Amino acid sequence: MNRKIVLTGIALITISILLGAFGAHGLKSIVSSEKLISFETGVKYQMYQGLAFIILGLNYSTIKLINPWFYRLGLLGVLLFSGSIYFLTITDITHFPKLIFIPLTPIGGVLLIASWLFLFVSILKQKVSK
Repeated sequence: MNRKIVLTGIALITISILLGAFGAHGLKSIVSSEKLISFETGVKYQMYQGLAFIILGLNYSTIKLINPWFYRLGLLGVLLFSGSIYFLTITDITHFPKLIFIPLTPIGGVLLIASWLFLFVSILKQKVSK
């Protein structure tokens, strides 16, 4: 088991549950349905990454060659992707400047994809035990 990866996964899931509840109850009457759907997308991707971290962290000794870049890029990717979506959802309410957050969403998405490609290559390189 890799404690850091598992704990990160638990933190991501806990925060995604809190933000999901906030979106469903706190933002529902304040933002447009389009922005709420976007917010929910950020919550879902954060939840998926958190679940992946827990599963892979618990099986860390089995998957010996997990590239550390999977964790680094995955965490940074979900923070930029989901985080920018959260901020873009509330820019009308808070008057945060949108231009700061708009480029972060695709950058975060690319980092998420890159993290999964690192994992794919790491597992592909493993020798198959018979």
